[in-house]
Amino acid sequence: MSETLVGVVDHWFGKIKVAGVEITANQLSAGDTVRFAGSTTDFETVIDSMQIEHESVLNASKGDQVGMKVPDRVRVGDLVYRITED
Repeated sequence: MSETLVGVVDHWFGKIKVAGVEITANQLSAGDTVRFAGSTTDFETVIDSMQIEHESVLNASKGDQVGMKVPDRVRVGDLVYRITED
């Protein structure tokens, strides 16, 4: 398995457990497995859905700001890695 940095958390919406992520690499898609990592954060999840400006999208590209539902708390500055099997 390998990890590729794809984004950084820039917002956390605690009541609805949504991470705001700025995409910093090529592309991220619904169905991708990602890992959120930071000083106190470390978990993996599959992206069930993403939104840009309250519109559901299947793909996000570099520079996009996306919201994604997550199972646990994330923190501003946490890094987001796409996990792929080699």
